[in-house]
Amino acid sequence: MSEPVRIKICGIRGREALDASVAGGADFVGFVHWSGSPRHVTISDAEALAGHLPETIDPVGLFVDAKLEDMLSCPFRWIQLHGHEDESMCRSLADAGKKIIRGIHFSQDNIRRWQGCDAVERLLVDGSKVGGTGEGFDHDQLSDPLLPDASPILLAGGLTPENVATAVRRVHPWGVDVSSGVERSRGLKDPDRILHFCRAVKSATTHSE
Repeated sequence: MSEPVRIKICGIRGREALDASVAGGADFVGFVHWSGSPRHVTISDAEALAGHLPETIDPVGLFVDAKLEDMLSCPFRWIQLHGHEDESMCRSLADAGKKIIRGIHFSQDNIRRWQGCDAVERLLVDGSKVGGTGEGFDHDQLSDPLLPDASPILLAGGLTPENVATAVRRVHPWGVDVSSGVERSRGLKDPDRILHFCRAVKSATTHSE
């Protein structure tokens, strides 16, 4: 592969998981600002945690059907949307200087729709409708010749340290995103699994042709 696959560790709530993400060489860490998630953190707590990140790692604020003003109050440049936000919401955020990761449930229709939105920087293709559930999908479907060119994408949904290398070799995504796949229990990250996940991604990238 000509470029390394970017790594995003999502659902960070504390220093132990944050430090493991840094040590593993992650490119992004995600903070969930949706109260319906067991990984929920406040914007102020996320900002405090992000203060320990090196400049090489971008923090991402994840929102689900939040008000525009709440998302604009997030200090992070990258915003991830995982609800029913439409293209006009994405444009409003982009016009305010935010970079948008649009989380979508995998379907041909969803990819066709969002590939046409120039306000979206990256598509995160997931197996679930909300994200963070660990629900996978057949990654080979992303190679369907009837689909538009959906890269650069962040591949998500059911990824674990044990299967991510295979997914990377099959799909050749711009990046991969993991949350529940590196947890010891729901909402509680396992630093060793974070490190294992990062090593597996980097190994797959290094050994891909």
